[in-house]
Amino acid sequence: MFRLDGERALVQTVDFFPPIVDDPRWFGRIAAANSLSDVYAMGGRAITVMNLVGWPKELPLELLGEVLAGGLEKTIEAGAVLCGGHSIVDAEVKYGLSVTGLVHPQRFWRNGGARAGDVLVLTKPLGMGPISTAIKRERCSPELALAAMQQMATLNKVACEAVLDLAVHGATDVTGFGLVGHALEMADGAGLRLELQASALPVLAGALELVRDGVMSGGCKRGKAHYGPKVAIGAGVDPALADLVFDAETSGGLLLAVAAADAAAVVRRLRDAGALCHAELGTFEPAAAGVPPLSLR
Repeated sequence: MFRLDGERALVQTVDFFPPIVDDPRWFGRIAAANSLSDVYAMGGRAITVMNLVGWPKELPLELLGEVLAGGLEKTIEAGAVLCGGHSIVDAEVKYGLSVTGLVHPQRFWRNGGARAGDVLVLTKPLGMGPISTAIKRERCSPELALAAMQQMATLNKVACEAVLDLAVHGATDVTGFGLVGHALEMADGAGLRLELQASALPVLAGALELVRDGVMSGGCKRGKAHYGPKVAIGAGVDPALADLVFDAETSGGLLLAVAAADAAAVVRRLRDAGALCHAELGTFEPAAAGVPPLSLR
């Protein structure tokens, strides 16, 4: 964060990745939405973006035009301005954005700001890891692929703006480290533990069936290896869900830590604004010796 004056500070983020879907226009939309999300996770407003491109010389430039057009659609939707970018010849396609945004220097959302008793709210369903893996393996129905692409390309702008005037104590977005990784980031940053209710977790229809069929991204195995020792999972939790929470998400929703007294207002605002979901996942509790920082019951 770079403070400009008493009311404004600049935040700058950058993100890019290889294609997770075959359609170049959808890939551009998803990569741009994912890049813009970091600004929304701070309670900010995107103002400018720059394209970042890696492109194999063997591929037609018309395809690159489709990728960039998809990114421009999301840039315009965000109310930001495209100011240029940089491209290199690369063996693998890569695309994303460098984003500059504005936040209030005292009221921006920190990922470690949760307080004991806060409720954790999620604004998009889970399941993008197995679905995007199924798309790559050609094991995904066209209907499920389209639903996932539409979700991943949805900006977190609406969800962010719906609750800006409410007291959001902490926030982040759910991306490559999965629900568990990003939720633990919030709990550890606040010195608290987090109790999640398995029955409250929203999952895009069809995702759990893919997990049961053995379709998961490599991020799931890595997430389990890294975060598993910090997580207690109840015996009654669906094994597929217990795997899914470790899997990587792409352009996931916002995780918002809000006071229990404000949770109903946050949910109502998100619902009325048209956020893809407004699920209360669980609560932050004081840390306790010998108790894992995250539990799923």
